[in-house]
Amino acid sequence: MSSQEQVTALPLMDISRFRGADREAFLDDLRRAAHEVGFFYVVGHGVPEELMTGVFDAARAFFALPEERRLAIENINSPQFRGYTRTGYEYTGGTRDWREQVDIGPERAALDAPEHAWQRLIGPNQWPQDVPGFRDTVLAWQDEALRVSREVLRALAAAIGADEGYFDRWFDEEASTHVKIVRYPGRPDDGTEQGVGAHKDYGYLALLQQDEVGGLQVQAQDGGWIDATPVPGSFVFNIGEMLEIATGGYLTATRHRVVSPPAGVQRYSIPFFLGPRLDAVVEPIELPAELAGRARGVSQEADNPLHAAYGENALVGWLRSHPKVAQRWWGDVLAERS
Repeated sequence: MSSQEQVTALPLMDISRFRGADREAFLDDLRRAAHEVGFFYVVGHGVPEELMTGVFDAARAFFALPEERRLAIENINSPQFRGYTRTGYEYTGGTRDWREQVDIGPERAALDAPEHAWQRLIGPNQWPQDVPGFRDTVLAWQDEALRVSREVLRALAAAIGADEGYFDRWFDEEASTHVKIVRYPGRPDDGTEQGVGAHKDYGYLALLQQDEVGGLQVQAQDGGWIDATPVPGSFVFNIGEMLEIATGGYLTATRHRVVSPPAGVQRYSIPFFLGPRLDAVVEPIELPAELAGRARGVSQEADNPLHAAYGENALVGWLRSHPKVAQRWWGDVLAERS
């Protein structure tokens, strides 16, 4: 049975239909999936299997290094929150996440005199020196993830009645993309199941390549949880908060979480977050009347206010999730906001 024929709890989209004679039917399917669920699998994306396998090989090689060699690129050294995060050092909803990871963003020089606080997020990555090919493999995978994500975004624009290039202006060479190379080491001795706490993503789209272990869960409208069972060769996509703002809630960012694998079982995943330029300000899309009448409005959560200005939204997220880095490099900003 091919991945396209598998029965899954989340919708499965073959993006190659967007480029073929079945385009209009595909757009109907995509619009329904993005509106009703906010999560879906994507196949037919054309990313080489050897690259999808190779990026996991690079991840395993890095996390197999002795801890002191991983800590050579610890994110505490980076004002831009880049590099290695130890297990339990990132927080979601005020509770530690049980994973270790490498955070990678656009490779740029830091600004000499940033005008806005969020411009301090611009800067270089930290790369491990002990894993040959790690940098090249991750950057090649990042390029492919960007290509596929932008095609899905163009398809979403067309599906809601906009020109398919509607969002393109925010995704030039200064777009704020973000990759995490993640290892879940199995739940700790205290039995805590939080690999990543329940949250929404604040960009436009998120793409996830997961291994065969599973653990990602998506919150259903009734409050229950749907397992995003791994589908070989697929990416999992979800709607981010910026698209929720742009569509007045017609497309809704959906809460999701990761349940830690059992003790002694490792899980690897690689999420890619499609963020626009940091100076992007989300403007409402004028939806067709039929769709506008079904828009839910932008969700307002007391612990998660949404900002139309992307740079501010991104900065709030980083400061909240990495308190040790924030305390070392962002004390002035924290003081201003206390």
